[in-house]
Amino acid sequence: MAVVTMKQLLDSGTHFGHQTRRWNPKMKRFIFTDRNGIYIIDLQQTLTFIDKAYEFVKETVAHGGTVLFVGTKKQAQESVAAEATRVGMPYVNQRWLGGMLTNFSTVHKRLQRLKELEAMEQTGGFEGRTKKEILGLTREKNKLERSLGGIRDMSKVPSAIWVVDTNKEHIAVGEARKLGIPVIAILDTNCDPDEVDYPIPGNDDAIRSAALLTKVIASAVAEGLQARAGLGRGDGKPEAETAEPLAEWEQELLAAATTPVTAGAGDPTAETPPNQPLTPHRKADHWRTSPLPMSSGFGSSPVPACWTARTRWPKPTATSTRPSRRSGSKAPRTSANAPSEPPPKAWSRRRRACSSS
Repeated sequence: MAVVTMKQLLDSGTHFGHQTRRWNPKMKRFIFTDRNGIYIIDLQQTLTFIDKAYEFVKETVAHGGTVLFVGTKKQAQESVAAEATRVGMPYVNQRWLGGMLTNFSTVHKRLQRLKELEAMEQTGGFEGRTKKEILGLTREKNKLERSLGGIRDMSKVPSAIWVVDTNKEHIAVGEARKLGIPVIAILDTNCDPDEVDYPIPGNDDAIRSAALLTKVIASAVAEGLQARAGLGRGDGKPEAETAEPLAEWEQELLAAATTPVTAGAGDPTAETPPNQPLTPHRKADHWRTSPLPMSSGFGSSPVPACWTARTRWPKPTATSTRPSRRSGSKAPRTSANAPSEPPPKAWSRRRRACSSS
């Protein structure tokens, strides 16, 4: 039995593309014709690609994987949240936060903070605080709930993501490609098919079209969950043991999120023993311990390396003083070899003229 019928696709407007002047030439093979300046998508190919995506999602979930539903545009927010909640999968229907996949360790910390605030609110942890503190904690909880509420129970990066509009969610698609996560997405006539692993040509702007295709993917997830439960009962093992193990890089992300960083050999902020230079390529390398002895006048405080390496202390030179303005005689020089300079004659004549008058 077909997953979806041609009549359902036609009724939901899945075959309507964008205007002919707004298209991606790479989508030419998925276009059937154009009518009144609008491209018409070939629904026969759409049915074929729907079956491929359906089987992939079902097998992924059956082997313990998860699918992240992503749709932040207004036409898809409601359907994405409803279908993902129906099958118990994480979803993002508000603004996509940069690093939600590539920096999952930080996102996991914020999820723990969200759960902590919810527990405080339920157990009366806000009691005994001032109104300002309660208001600040409530605002923080609401902000985290709005941004991360859909992925509250996601303990690792997903096995695949479902995207409604690849142009709108280009950041999510880019992060998934960096991590090697398969992308299943609706491809309109202005999208790039090279960025998607399992494309479904269709209209991503119509509410009914996005809702229908999202429901198909959710049905594949539900069937995969049933297969996973049946497989667990057939083997006589608990369902949790059939889940796929975490990859090495996923374990590192979770370990980084839960293990505090301690100062040590690998910590750039660790202190350096006295009288030993720091390792190179550090800002603190400029302030090494001074090699001068303790009696050098600087005491025991560290001296910058630039003072000891580049500074040249001035050498004592022969100093001479100008002639005395009152007596007109020269002061004795500190060096015997220094040449003597007679007082300026003009100055002497001016002095004599002043004295005679």
